Amino acid sequence: MTEPLYAAVDCGTNSTRLLISDGRSQIERHMRVTRLGAGVDRTGRLDPEAIERTLSVMRDYRVIMDRYEVAGVRIAATSASRDAANREDFFGPATEILGAAPELISGTEEAQLSFNGATRDLPPVAGRSLVVDIGGGSTEFALGTDELEASLSVDMGCVRMTEKFLHHDPPLAEELSNALSVVEQHLDDVAREVPGAGDVERFVGLAGTVTTIAAVELGLAEYSRDAIHHFVLTRAAAEDVFRTLATEATEARRHSPGLDPGRVDVIVGGCCVLVGIFRYFGFEECVVSEADILDGLILSQMAP
Repeated sequence: MTEPLYAAVDCGTNSTRLLISDGRSQIERHMRVTRLGAGVDRTGRLDPEAIERTLSVMRDYRVIMDRYEVAGVRIAATSASRDAANREDFFGPATEILGAAPELISGTEEAQLSFNGATRDLPPVAGRSLVVDIGGGSTEFALGTDELEASLSVDMGCVRMTEKFLHHDPPLAEELSNALSVVEQHLDDVAREVPGAGDVERFVGLAGTVTTIAAVELGLAEYSRDAIHHFVLTRAAAEDVFRTLATEATEARRHSPGLDPGRVDVIVGGCCVLVGIFRYFGFEECVVSEADILDGLILSQMAP
């Protein structure tokens, strides 16, 4: 008997992604940079052009979904939609296109889904894991072993940090310093609300910022999930990528092997978050995972 297929769509601040899977193997996995959250931190509203970019990608995803008999679909709307007063301008058309309504998930649920997705295929360890999902507008911290014990979502991500602090090309030293200081302030909250976050057996990093830094460190001419999934990114390597990218202008940065063109303008903001986490908690390495909230959304639809 063939296992049923499920679909999951993640409408993030920076990208819109699709996964079709039976919970064991992925059938289709796609990512498009749509920048749904462009300007939301400043205006509190989704920009009409950003909405249309995202809906256009959803139309493409609907075509892909229609190739399969999908038993169910969950659409997660995260940080950008949480912050936007006009989210229904996006939710209505998205529902018509995909046949299911986007769910405005909380930071807590986002952390749970990311934790479930990331830990599903990780080998067991003696202690706890800290799973960190660095998004465009928020970052989720999830602590646990087989089960989630504590979590926190904080308003820092590659797009938000870039729009708020990094205004020059390349960024000025004081802009980088300000961004790193704000990251540290957010991590004070994490240390208080997620006790033991820095005392873990394994630090797991998810989402585009982390996978992109890993791809740049590896110098990948072409994206390779096999090369990135469960790659161990050291603190020294992350610091090196940060120093290199932060001192390059956008046009020079664009030629870095492994750097997705859609992340060229926001990767330094993402580096500030990841490097800040390494420094604050004293982590020396990060296990990079390509399994994330999308996988969690698929698992949530499957029978126990």
